[in-house]
Amino acid sequence: MNFVFLSPHYPPNYVNFSIQLKRMGGNVLGLADEAYHNLPDALHWALTEYYRVDSLSNYDQLLRALGYFTHRYGKIDRLDSLNEFWLQTEAQLRTDFNIPGINNDEIMKIKRKSEMKKVFKKAGIAVAAGVRTRHEEEIREFAAGVGYPLVAKPDIGVGANATYKIKNEQELDIFIQKKLQDYILEEFVDGEICTFDGLTDLDGNIVFYTSHIYQRGVMETVNERSDIFYYSLREIPPDLELAGRKTAKAFNVRERFFHFEFFRKADNSLVALEVNIRPPGGLTTDMMNFANDFDIYREWANIQINNRFDPIYSRPYHVCYASRRYRFDYAYDHADVMEKYGELIPMHQPILGAWSVALGDYGYLIRSPELGEVLDAANYIQKKVEER
Repeated sequence: MNFVFLSPHYPPNYVNFSIQLKRMGGNVLGLADEAYHNLPDALHWALTEYYRVDSLSNYDQLLRALGYFTHRYGKIDRLDSLNEFWLQTEAQLRTDFNIPGINNDEIMKIKRKSEMKKVFKKAGIAVAAGVRTRHEEEIREFAAGVGYPLVAKPDIGVGANATYKIKNEQELDIFIQKKLQDYILEEFVDGEICTFDGLTDLDGNIVFYTSHIYQRGVMETVNERSDIFYYSLREIPPDLELAGRKTAKAFNVRERFFHFEFFRKADNSLVALEVNIRPPGGLTTDMMNFANDFDIYREWANIQINNRFDPIYSRPYHVCYASRRYRFDYAYDHADVMEKYGELIPMHQPILGAWSVALGDYGYLIRSPELGEVLDAANYIQKKVEER
C-alpha cells in the first residue's frame, strides 16, 4: 500500500501512525513543509521518502508532490493527515488523484456545521436550533425566537476558534457590526459535553468505541484561556451509543476515526453538537491506549492494511486528561503532583503548537479503575494558589 501522510510529524504523538503503518508493511510517503532534518528520528525510519513543500496551503506544490510520488511508486492507495485543519485539502487531493476516502462530493457535510445539522435531523437526532445567514433581519428574528444566550461560530471552523457567546441584545449588536462572514448562530444549549469516539473498518463497522466527558466546554476554555479536563467512561450509556452508531451510519464513516460531540441536558436528553471525522485531538489517542491496554496506532494501521482490528477490549480504566497553563500560579508544583499521584500518571508532557489554545500548555494523563481517584488527581493538579 502506498500511503501519503500529510504533516506526519504533527502533533508529535501522531508519528506513531506512520511507525505502525511501516511495521504493517505500508509504503509511507511523507509530505509537509518542515525541514527533513527537523523530523524525529523515528519518522526518518518510518518514511520511505519525504517530499518537502514550502507550504501545505500551496495546492500547486501538493499536486506536484503527489505527481512525483505517483510516478515513482505507482498509484496512491490512501492519503490522510488525521487532522481537522487539512480535511478539505485531503478531499481535493483524493478527488484529483482518484484516491479512496472522503472526496469533494462528501466534504461539506462534515465541515459545514449547517450541513451537519441536516444529516443529524435526517437521522432523527436532535440538534440545537441554528441559522446560517448574513442578513441582519434574519439574525435578529432568530435571536427573538430562541432567546439569549446565543452561540456564534464559523460555519467551517476548527475547534472553538473565533467562537462567541452572545448574552444579550447589546452583544448581538456588536456581533452584527463586525460583519463576520459565513457564521452560524445557534441557541445556547446548557448541558454537559459528552463524546462518542472510535474507529470504523473499511465496511463502516465500528470496531472500537469509547466516550469522554468534558468538565467544561472547549469554547469557554479557548475564550477564557482556562484549564480543562476530560475523562473516559468505562461504561457507555446506551442512549449515547445508539446516537453515536446512528451518527456513524448517517455520515458513512469508513476506515476512519470519528469524534462525535453531544450535549447531555439536565433532563438527560442528548443534543448533537458536531461531527469530526478524525481522531479526537491532543493526547486522546494515548488515553485510548491507557484505558484499554492496547495500541490504537497499531490497530488503525491494521485497518488500513488488513481491514482488521485485533484486540478484545473491556475499558478496565478511566483515563483523564488534565491541563495546566503557564500563566496560572498553581498551589502544587510538578514535583508535588508526581510525588502524590505519580503512580496514577502514565504520561505527561508539554502541549505544542495550535493544540495548546484549547488544551493548555502542559498535559497530564491520569489512570485508575476508580473515577473518584482520577477526578481527585485532576482537581489537585489544577488547584490554584488562591484556592489553597
